[in-house]
Amino acid sequence: MRLDKFLKVSRLIKRRTVANDVCDSARVFVNNNPAKPAKQLKVGDIISIEYKNATKSYKVLVVPNGNVSINEAPSLYEEIID
Repeated sequence: MRLDKFLKVSRLIKRRTVANDVCDSARVFVNNNPAKPAKQLKVGDIISIEYKNATKSYKVLVVPNGNVSINEAPSLYEEIID
C-alpha cells in the first residue's frame, strides 16, 4: 500500500491530499529515509512524522488491502515512544 493511502486509512493524517503535501515537504520518513507519497509500505516499517514541535514514530503492524473502519484503524500501527 502506498504511504499516503496508509496515512489516511490509519487516520494518522486526516486526508490523502494532506498526506501528499506532508510527504512532499520532506516531513515524513520511512526507516529514517525521506519518503515520497508513492513509497510502498510493508509490515515492520517505521514511519516518522515531523510536526511543528515534535516527531512521532509508528511501526506498521498490518498493511490493509482497502479501507478499514474507524475502530480498526489504531490496530494498523503501534506508536513508538522514545
